[in-house]
Amino acid sequence: MVVIAGDIFDRQIAPVEAIRLFDGFLSQISSLHVPLALIAGNHDGAERIAIGTGLLRQSGIYIGNSIADVFQPAIIKTGEVKGETAHVYLLPYCEPAAVRQFLKEDGIKSFQEAYAALLNRVREQLNPDVINILVAHCFVMGGTLSASESPTFVGGSSEVSPAVFDGFDYVALGHLHGPQRAGKNGRYCGSPLKYSFDEAGQRKSFTVLELHKDQTEIREFTQPPMRDMRVLTGLFSDLLQQGKDKPSEDYLYAELKDNAPVYMPMDQLRPYYPNLLGLSSEWLSAQGGGARDDLREQLIHRKTDDVYIFEEFLRQICGSEADDADRALFLQALNSSREENDL
Repeated sequence: MVVIAGDIFDRQIAPVEAIRLFDGFLSQISSLHVPLALIAGNHDGAERIAIGTGLLRQSGIYIGNSIADVFQPAIIKTGEVKGETAHVYLLPYCEPAAVRQFLKEDGIKSFQEAYAALLNRVREQLNPDVINILVAHCFVMGGTLSASESPTFVGGSSEVSPAVFDGFDYVALGHLHGPQRAGKNGRYCGSPLKYSFDEAGQRKSFTVLELHKDQTEIREFTQPPMRDMRVLTGLFSDLLQQGKDKPSEDYLYAELKDNAPVYMPMDQLRPYYPNLLGLSSEWLSAQGGGARDDLREQLIHRKTDDVYIFEEFLRQICGSEADDADRALFLQALNSSREENDL
């Protein structure tokens, strides 16, 4: 069985191109006669992926988009020798208010209370003689976040304790982008691609499980993307030469270590790094800008006099050192410009 633990799309009203891609995926996996279990995440429009769920179940495609679905597990026959059976419970992302209404329990206020109350009901129907798998989309206490994730919580109000998953043989979790364990029986496989530069160092993969009632074997497989996401760090001249020697179409962020301003660094680097998405300068940061602020914002908040910028411009672009006459002419033009703006 293939399991997708939520966030099929990145927004509730998905682009037409994304819907077509997903439709093609469903058709292909159905033609292979491989069961598919998937749930709605906090990014998905749960009702929009619910079309034809009854018909799709007949084709081995199980979609969990409502709270009630968790009480109707997908039953999968496994193992030709042992003849084991797996019950796969699908719990989509759900807000405490929705669980409170569904269970008719007014005391449910937090995600912890909601998931605990809901899974206590599910545990009552677990069959101890089969492999019980839960697929859920939530933030488990102790998880490591990435910048590209949309937090669904304020403070700790949306955190869920790993203890709520007791009784399941394995819990396949979605929401966090970094692969990581969650309690004794839960695991985030992580996102298959990098979605922010703080994920550049993450080892993206997909998880393959071999489950038996008495043991679980977990393996990770990597699939190199068409374009990686990387952070380049170094002097501008070194990064420029590196690009000339070996151009790259990866998605890149450049961190300049120069101790002086660089003239139009993005424009100079882009011919060799066409997918350069951002840039920061150590020199600008030292002048008061944030380490990863937009370059324009860094320049606005710099604390360096204009003459110094002019001198660096002459040095880098014209290849000459500014003399007193150059500085005087520059200041004259600058003051004239300011007077015109004041008018």
